[in-house]
Amino acid sequence: MAGVSEGASGVPDPRLRAYVLGYEGYFLHGFAPGTHVGMPGSVLTVIITIDEPIEIPVSSQPGQAAGRWDMLASGLTTRPAVVAHNGFQHGVQLGLTPLGCRALFGVPTAALGSWIVDLAELLGPRAAELRERLSLVRSWPQRFAVIDEILLRQVSPVGWDAELMRAWTLLSGPDPAVRVGAVADEIGWSRRHLGNRFSAEFGITPKDAARVARFERSHRLLRDPAGPPLSEVAAVTGYYDQAHMAREWRELAGMPPSVWLEREEFPFVQDRQTADAGG
Repeated sequence: MAGVSEGASGVPDPRLRAYVLGYEGYFLHGFAPGTHVGMPGSVLTVIITIDEPIEIPVSSQPGQAAGRWDMLASGLTTRPAVVAHNGFQHGVQLGLTPLGCRALFGVPTAALGSWIVDLAELLGPRAAELRERLSLVRSWPQRFAVIDEILLRQVSPVGWDAELMRAWTLLSGPDPAVRVGAVADEIGWSRRHLGNRFSAEFGITPKDAARVARFERSHRLLRDPAGPPLSEVAAVTGYYDQAHMAREWRELAGMPPSVWLEREEFPFVQDRQTADAGG
């Protein structure tokens, strides 16, 4: 039997859209057991399972042991994670902006780092309420409405100073030619001050933010079956050449893009949200 991927996308309540990029409901079944690579990205990941817990044998944080989670959140990282599956996955994934981490969890993205964190540690009793209520309704629109309701009760609007917001926008954005020094000059900070402030808020350096954004651009193009060849992907996404892209992929995804294209069979919602984020 061929694997079946079913689900739906949802747009958060307008009052949440600065904090949550979208909801992705997924129901994947009929696949052979295997693993999936969880890629680094500029979006924080929140997963609420509906049936079986999600199993992560290899975290993006080297010091974290393998584990199973009913609900989880993870910060920004430059390392891949490995998600194991038995051919079945059912749940909802949220893509959070770093500002959403502040507004919903009350902490900077750097507080999560590259760790996988139980959502109950961040949302308290509302996390259990969220998972229970998602399991009681059957349609994706109903589930997304439940998430809206609970997050609107949780959210505490926050903001960054204009310089930090501009730095994040530029370094995580679509420009393949962005340079850290130029960003520091534009916002009027020294490169050292930018590095200190940026890392304290986001948990990654400005240079790594630009690396991850470039990686996301290449990942998005490579996921398109009708996309350009590897050499062209490297050129248009900001790499010096194909060899440079392959080296970066080995660090960020654990394998070069040619190997990932051969191995990746199990669809996963993180890929869609990364693409939708425009990285």
